[in-house]
Amino acid sequence: MKQRIGDFLLRRLEEAGTRHLFGVPGDYNLGLMQQLEDRGKPVWIGNCNELNASYAADAYARINGIGALIVTHGVGALSAINGVGGAYCEHVPVICIAGSLPLRAIERGDLMHHTMCDREKEDLLRIFSEVTAAVGRLYPDNAATEIDRLILTAWRQKRPVYMELPSDIAYLEVDVPDRPLELKMPQSDQESLKAASAMILQRLHDAKSPAFLLDLDAIRFGVSGQVMELAQRFQMPIATLNCAKGAVAESSAQFVGTYGGAFSASAAREAIEGSDCLLTIGYRRIETSTGFFSAKLPPSAIHLNSDYIDTAAKTYQGVYIAELLQFLVSATSGVVATKKSARPLEPLNFVRSDEPLTQDQYWKAMRNFLRPGDVLVVEDGTPSNGLSPLTLPDDCTFISQAFVYCSIGYATGALLGAMLASPGRRHFLFTGEGSLQMTVQEISTILRHDLKPFIFVGNNGGYTVERAVLGRDAQYNDVANWRYSELPNVLTRNNQTETYVVQTGNELQKVLDAPHSGMVFVECVTNKYDAPPALIVGGHALADSDYGVPGPQSVANSQIEMPKGNGKLTPV
Repeated sequence: MKQRIGDFLLRRLEEAGTRHLFGVPGDYNLGLMQQLEDRGKPVWIGNCNELNASYAADAYARINGIGALIVTHGVGALSAINGVGGAYCEHVPVICIAGSLPLRAIERGDLMHHTMCDREKEDLLRIFSEVTAAVGRLYPDNAATEIDRLILTAWRQKRPVYMELPSDIAYLEVDVPDRPLELKMPQSDQESLKAASAMILQRLHDAKSPAFLLDLDAIRFGVSGQVMELAQRFQMPIATLNCAKGAVAESSAQFVGTYGGAFSASAAREAIEGSDCLLTIGYRRIETSTGFFSAKLPPSAIHLNSDYIDTAAKTYQGVYIAELLQFLVSATSGVVATKKSARPLEPLNFVRSDEPLTQDQYWKAMRNFLRPGDVLVVEDGTPSNGLSPLTLPDDCTFISQAFVYCSIGYATGALLGAMLASPGRRHFLFTGEGSLQMTVQEISTILRHDLKPFIFVGNNGGYTVERAVLGRDAQYNDVANWRYSELPNVLTRNNQTETYVVQTGNELQKVLDAPHSGMVFVECVTNKYDAPPALIVGGHALADSDYGVPGPQSVANSQIEMPKGNGKLTPV
């Protein structure tokens, strides 16, 4: 069939499951934007800037399975690249579409605006090739195949891709397939699949202490259900790395906590390091998720990766993780799964008082307020270190960049994408005032689309996580002290937001107990030296890792310290 290139691209995005598009209009993409306007779908969600759009598309893809944004050449694409880089690091399938220079200008070597004015027309493709799984420029003779290739690459590899659409070809008609796009993984090499499965099954049957360790690919490739089924059949404890929080129900009897080497809960450390048949899912040895490389995985561990299986003795290439785990589940259907009773989620002991609000009170109150099915968008720093050690209700989705890429400001833009990807659920943003100041504009987009999240902003006088690393009282860790609770009045003229400032436990609980119908924006004030124990321990470890010993952190009072009486607490 014949179809305009821009219309075909929009059709393929919709067929891939993209119901919303994020981004910012610019003259090189306005032709495509007009086609989107005329077509009416996917739904356009205009962002305040391209960085926020990339964060929103990232969170949207984590829930929806794929996400996309549209930017303009040069200034728009480079503004979005930090978010695209984060998606690459965090294995998130985001399609970044750049309306680019007209082919006429590329072919003639014309100097054009939004470029480096050096006649170099491949620079953005080279730059994005470092932070994507694939890049491509559309031409009339390759548009149909390139669009399909790039979308399928993003979905299959769970990585972002970068696509340039020259501004003068969006309206050209070309031959395109009439059949819908089919999102389907390639089939594993059957000989390798059978050999790897036989090896794993033999190891499981012979093992006395098998276990699972899950990295974030367990979530990205949707294999948590198969993992739980196998764990119940073979009585395998399951631990997650901190970046895979929520991969399995934390109330499950199989779940033993977060594993991070020396920073682990004892049950998780014993289960993982003492296993004689450890199966890992997508394991990556990153300092912040392995207790600063203190993880000690057994040499006999079997590493299940997205498209290959690795052991100390042999590697099985061309074996896709979802197909392998489903094969193992089917092959062990005769093994009776022993389902132990789930651990009840007891309320944490939150003592209300009129004393200044503490971090301990704050996070206990937050955990007690959560319920099954909630979506938590959690910023790096105090929020991630306050919430991560706590057991979540079942079916909660935990979205954070805090443990791998660690780009502060991510969570505010991500909240928008998460809400559009999962309507009907309660959504929470947990952020600090320093992070909020980086991307606060996107709250106006949330208000414009009449979305109603709970937003909790911790105001503790600056970058607390940095104060735990270095600069306890340094000016470089201070930020301007805004009137945060008044922001919704500035960011929309039709404000129906409930806003609060809380400074005590009683004030916080009163807000949580009240009925709510619109957006709820709560500024929570705490002391700037008060921090979750996990943040203090992690901050000190980061300083030692970054600066060595001796370093500037060795000077007295250069860091937030653990309160006396707490000893050397470690995150769990």
